[in-house]
Amino acid sequence: MKLLAENAGNLDAAIEQLLNAEKHARLAGDVAATRNAVTEILRLCFEARAWKTLNDQIVLLSKRRGQLKQAVTAMVQQAMKYIDETPDLETRIELIKTLNSVSAGKIYVEIERARLIKKLAKIKEEQGLIAEAADLMQEIAVETFGAMAKTEKIAFILEQVRLCLDCQDYVRAQILSRKISTRVFDADVSKEKKKPKEGDNVVEEAPADIPSLPELKRSYYELMIRYYSHKNNYLEICRCYKEIYEVPSVKENPAEWIPILRKICWYLVLSPHDPMQSSLLNSTLEDKNLSEISNFKLLLKQLVTMEVIQWTALWDAYKDEFKNENNFGKKLGEKAAEDLKERVIEHEAEKHLSDMVVSKTLVAKIDRPMGIVCFQSAKDSNDILNSWAANLERLLDLVEKSCHQIHKETMVHKAALKV
Repeated sequence: MKLLAENAGNLDAAIEQLLNAEKHARLAGDVAATRNAVTEILRLCFEARAWKTLNDQIVLLSKRRGQLKQAVTAMVQQAMKYIDETPDLETRIELIKTLNSVSAGKIYVEIERARLIKKLAKIKEEQGLIAEAADLMQEIAVETFGAMAKTEKIAFILEQVRLCLDCQDYVRAQILSRKISTRVFDADVSKEKKKPKEGDNVVEEAPADIPSLPELKRSYYELMIRYYSHKNNYLEICRCYKEIYEVPSVKENPAEWIPILRKICWYLVLSPHDPMQSSLLNSTLEDKNLSEISNFKLLLKQLVTMEVIQWTALWDAYKDEFKNENNFGKKLGEKAAEDLKERVIEHEAEKHLSDMVVSKTLVAKIDRPMGIVCFQSAKDSNDILNSWAANLERLLDLVEKSCHQIHKETMVHKAALKV
């Protein structure tokens, strides 16, 4: 069959002969021969650089009566190899759209369709049509694809999240991000590679350009940092940096982990005080790497002690560090300086409270060892006796009312018994 096609000088004549051969093979149910015929037709069109004919033949072959699934799959996979060989952008888009229309609604080529959509979305993004690219990517729900490799699924969903963030569609970005379970990043890949049992779905190998799980983990948390930065959720941003900090490639390279550890420290300081923040703060202080940035270790130690922090002294000491953090890499945020001052004032609230007590603006008593502040004013002996007398009077009144009610109920029951 191949020799017959190659010996034909005219492309149309060669295609006609191969179409007849494909028809006979298809009607006979010969999978291998049908697959060879359709791929050979596409090869001839590609070598002749007849792109319009290639598109026409793809549509024609896919619509033939009783066309075999294996033939359509082979045809789509073959044509996808030609996408990068197209002479111009218009031809490339036309070929992608043709393959997309052929593979639409066919489960056996759903992975190929997802890859086609991803290519088309990338082109749209390069043209500046980010909203269109995001809409295209959201058409595909790769989490339902049983045969797609785990890493390829995650990479696809991360692209969906990134495009939504680029469009400032934060609600949809959050919904899409929840399709990824963070536990998958800690899975042992070596243990998961088992021989499939008979009847199981065969999972395809991920393409060579798909990153590894640790790289995908870093990409995921970097996108989540973008999402939480929009909401100024400092604690969640800190947790994301903490996860990136644990990535092996980051942990092994000081040039990588030092800037990230600095970010962890800053966002811990910016986070409101709660049990999670306190736990992260103490675990970070126990990190041996923190000794490499000793000034940040001193900063965190000030937060865990009960001593009052003077805002002006702290700002003078760390003002340059704060500005450098915003000059290099990702900024801490526009409100970060104001929030930092607020967190320090919250820590030194005891001083402000003490000043108000001294000036008699507020009545309070502070028990530092117990961590209790009592806002009741001190009472002299007469006030205490008066309050006791009032309480006793109310108590006796209640006892009298109770006795009266008991006596009433007794009389009612006696009357009922007599009747």
